[in-house]
Amino acid sequence: MTTSIKALPARMPLWAKLVTAFVLVLAVLFAGIRLAVLPGLKDLFGTETHDRSGPALLKSIQDISRYDAASGNFQVVVDLEKDTKYLPDAVRGTRTLYVGAGSVDAYVDLGKVGQKDVSVNGDRTSATLRLPHAQLGRPALDADRSYTVSKQRGLIDRLGDLFSDNPNSEHAVQQLAVRHIGAAAKDSGLTTRAETNTTDMLQGLLGSLGFKEVHVSYGS
Repeated sequence: MTTSIKALPARMPLWAKLVTAFVLVLAVLFAGIRLAVLPGLKDLFGTETHDRSGPALLKSIQDISRYDAASGNFQVVVDLEKDTKYLPDAVRGTRTLYVGAGSVDAYVDLGKVGQKDVSVNGDRTSATLRLPHAQLGRPALDADRSYTVSKQRGLIDRLGDLFSDNPNSEHAVQQLAVRHIGAAAKDSGLTTRAETNTTDMLQGLLGSLGFKEVHVSYGS
């Protein structure tokens, strides 16, 4: 009586596993592309957004004594590239082109003006005021006027986007846009414009109260 023994399947070599994994990755990637371009399927498998946020809570109230005397509107094009060592950009890496629009206010803090900074003559026809120098507020990015022009991603980054929706994916370019806008505001002459506007405002206000001469200076 003859007994036959079946040979056990050979273990899959490492190169075969890598090739199989790469093929599966490409299959998932191209399947996602097809679903996005075929008519009707995009809407069929599309996601829905529901806002279930709670009401905004008042955390604190602060008295504001500053006079906003000037405001500048800025726009910057951010080109941010992130590379990975030893890997080509087609595999791992991102490059984002982002247009950031925002504004910066320049103000004079009138709350820092004390009695020693204001002098009035006897017949109340002349006043001299010494105010602190104008300062720049924090840059405010306008979400309605800021947008991503293009975003190039490597294969690994594209796969990550298929399985996750990261709300902070543009946080880095937004921070960079705010930094550039703040730097541009420092060189724009906004503080000088704010001090001129504050002087005009005070001269007009005190002039309406009967002061014929109003002298305004700035310094610490």
